[in-house]
Amino acid sequence: MPGDPLSDVFAALADPTRRAILARLAEGEATVNELAAPFPMSLQAISKHLKVLERAGLISRGRDAQWRPCRFEPAPLREVADWAEQYRRFWEERYAQLDSYLREMKENRDEPDR
Repeated sequence: MPGDPLSDVFAALADPTRRAILARLAEGEATVNELAAPFPMSLQAISKHLKVLERAGLISRGRDAQWRPCRFEPAPLREVADWAEQYRRFWEERYAQLDSYLREMKENRDEPDR
């Protein structure tokens, strides 16, 4: 589904370079040059990664004269966490059922034969 915000966030997070950029921005604002420094790629390639992150709402870019700082925007990650939460509850219920079943099997095994 084009334009699905959750899909945009997952697509943005799928790349390790973009995840590293987000980790850096979680520490504070940075320029494109600062973000590009640790990566063996061109500024143009970093800019493409930033556009993907910006489209997903994970970063914003400000304007301060000639300086365009990038900022981390955590709200889309909260949406991912909320979406994943429903599955956490699902698996917790399944694990509880498995635990109950295993406990029952152990009790039946430990009972002496009559």
